[in-house]
Amino acid sequence: MKVIFLDVDGTLIDYNLKIPQSARNAINEARAKGNKVYLCTGCSLKEIEVRELGVEYDGNICGNGCYIDTDGKVLYHRPLTLEECTHFVDWCKERDMAFRLECNSGMYLSDDYPEKALLANVRYKRGKDAQLLPTDKPKVGPGCYIHENLYRDDCNKTAFVLRSYQDYLDAKEEFKGLQVGTWGGVGEAALYGDVSAVVTKASAINQLLEYLHVDPKDTYAFGDARSDIPMFSVCGTSISMGNGGVECKEAADYITDDVNENGLYNAFKHFDLL
Repeated sequence: MKVIFLDVDGTLIDYNLKIPQSARNAINEARAKGNKVYLCTGCSLKEIEVRELGVEYDGNICGNGCYIDTDGKVLYHRPLTLEECTHFVDWCKERDMAFRLECNSGMYLSDDYPEKALLANVRYKRGKDAQLLPTDKPKVGPGCYIHENLYRDDCNKTAFVLRSYQDYLDAKEEFKGLQVGTWGGVGEAALYGDVSAVVTKASAINQLLEYLHVDPKDTYAFGDARSDIPMFSVCGTSISMGNGGVECKEAADYITDDVNENGLYNAFKHFDLL
């Protein structure tokens, strides 16, 4: 048995949140062969649910490592405490920054998030130099809620819209006891910052493998971004998508095709996982 870890955005699905049928086929065939497949993502459970992947798998690592489940059992969950979440929300409000709280029950948005995140969202999908088109309008997607309680004890990870890179540097200084990162979709521009407990995809994978009694040499990690490099470091074989960032490709053992060019399926076939 092999254990396969898949990042979601840019790996399993494209940046427009579409999953190729070939990716579904790859997962179905790999599991039919007796392998296990886990999502290993920054997303929350609700974010995964609303993407309607249309494929079964064995479990989740969410929030870049703060939540783990397998076969319906929760192994680990380390959300931000109420105190940590309150600190983050008040800090963003004082700086007039748009933000969201990523919880397994949904994404809870600041009132100004849909409007202030619009350009960042467009650049996430189309690239860092993209400009707004007349058809681009603020919207609240499925699983997102405004005017809900923002002082919570169930937040896996936060996200805030960067007005400049200095916002990220300031966050690192403000939240020294937590993990602060950036991310940005196509081209990996720093569009958003995030704050979470000090966990990584690597720490979560190690915990899950210990529970499953699986040797790391029997594992495969697929990703497209800097945030996936930690899981590359603990898995036996690491694969970057063809659309992956430069750092991700340099860290990987193998580079497959783009997500929309049957990248997952081709790599599964190459490594005899089907």
